[in-house]
Amino acid sequence: MTPTERRQRILEVLCVRRHDTCDNLAHEFHVSNATIRRDIGVLMCDYPVETVCGRYGRGVRIKDTYYPYRRTLNAKQIELLTRLSTQLEGEDQATISSILFQLAR
Repeated sequence: MTPTERRQRILEVLCVRRHDTCDNLAHEFHVSNATIRRDIGVLMCDYPVETVCGRYGRGVRIKDTYYPYRRTLNAKQIELLTRLSTQLEGEDQATISSILFQLAR
């Protein structure tokens, strides 16, 4: 496995688990802790990955709002939902607003 492939796999693991320890990742990928820390440093440049110190050692996590395969709405879908939301009230309007907020980025 090349470093680039390993980093991609680490990112995928973090997207599923949301957080892990460097020790665990090093064991899982059969590399040293220093290699994992370097990989995390590289990932931090392009992704919302951060390191944390915890009671179980140095940890790494990915931002709660980051999902790489999240679907987004196109312009026509956004416009339609916006028009529809003006005709709704209460909880229905709040639901469409939350959909727009989550997917129209």
